[in-house]
Amino acid sequence: MTQQTPRICILGGGFGGLYTALRLSQLPWESTQKPEIVLVDQSDRFLFSPLLYELLTGELQTWEIAPPFEELLQGTGVRFYQAVVSGIDLDQQRVHLQDGPEIPYDRLVLALGGETPLDLVPGATSYAYPFRTISDAYRLEERLRLLEESAADKIRVAIVGAGYSGVELACKLADRLGERGRFRIIEIADQILRTSPEFNREAAKKALDARGVFIDLETKVESIDQDTISLEYKSQIDTIPVDLVIWTVGTRVAPVVKSLPLKQNQRGQIITTPTLQVLDHPQIFALGDLAECYDVEGQQVPATAQAAFQESDYAAWNIWASLTNRPLLPLRYQQLGEMMALGIDNATLTGLGMKLDGPLAYVARRVAYLYRLPTLEHQLKVGFNWLVRPIIETLSK
Repeated sequence: MTQQTPRICILGGGFGGLYTALRLSQLPWESTQKPEIVLVDQSDRFLFSPLLYELLTGELQTWEIAPPFEELLQGTGVRFYQAVVSGIDLDQQRVHLQDGPEIPYDRLVLALGGETPLDLVPGATSYAYPFRTISDAYRLEERLRLLEESAADKIRVAIVGAGYSGVELACKLADRLGERGRFRIIEIADQILRTSPEFNREAAKKALDARGVFIDLETKVESIDQDTISLEYKSQIDTIPVDLVIWTVGTRVAPVVKSLPLKQNQRGQIITTPTLQVLDHPQIFALGDLAECYDVEGQQVPATAQAAFQESDYAAWNIWASLTNRPLLPLRYQQLGEMMALGIDNATLTGLGMKLDGPLAYVARRVAYLYRLPTLEHQLKVGFNWLVRPIIETLSK
């Protein structure tokens, strides 16, 4: 490429993309080498997704967990485009934006995350509610509000998937709806939270049981209709009345990424080296949900926010190293434990030699996530609000 100033183009502003951009802006570039850093995301806001559940219970506000990119990137020198990526030309090293400019790049970061596949069963696209983005949360909130305002004696909610998202949603919504809520979790496997530590699984079972959440294990969703869900268990199909179906199962790589002529696994994830570089394309880095990566020890890196957070540090360093002729570092992934919200003022936590559940785990989870928020300024604003808000609420009673 002929341009003198190198340009780094980062696609996706989730944990992988935003944190890579912020880290790149902090690295010690010489004035002659300082690149132009461009971040592209279709939303105008970053989403701290592990705290999305708290929006539905009113424990947190949108500005706390979804600050605008413009605010987070102020003073960093990172340029932000709110746009949909319509195509990537690998030969010309250009990114095409829908209704936006063409962006040439020297280094490209693919961090577009995943999408929730709703076309796996008939009716899901029309009647099920996904829970991944801030828009999903708003849409679900609106549906819950209409149900709460209705004359219905009971509000029947079916949650598809007993992974982290399904369990956390069930507990939070059960606390919100109280006596009116009737909940069931539908899981195709033979247990909930299949990949979780035993301590967390037991704490979750206890929390679900205390809230009267019914769990259908080894059960498959056959179809979803406007006010029913059909379930298959041991070759028997049962159709149950329901007011709301929430879909938390699966993740799919964005079509714009899947269509690229890059080495991918069966699920469409791009295969990378331990330095997070795409095979045969060392100028392209991939991380987060859309990448299949094995670290320096040969362990597969999970598609979690915690992993994307760690990957972003390595991606930023390795991009810097590749542009300044320094050695690249292979990823060394650290499993720091696992935290889950199990309702209002309740959580479970394992990791770093600790096992906690209940209100203490809830506080520990909040503090850990506060530390992980993207910028110091945002951490201070949110932390101050968390300290002051209970006092104001107490005084206003």
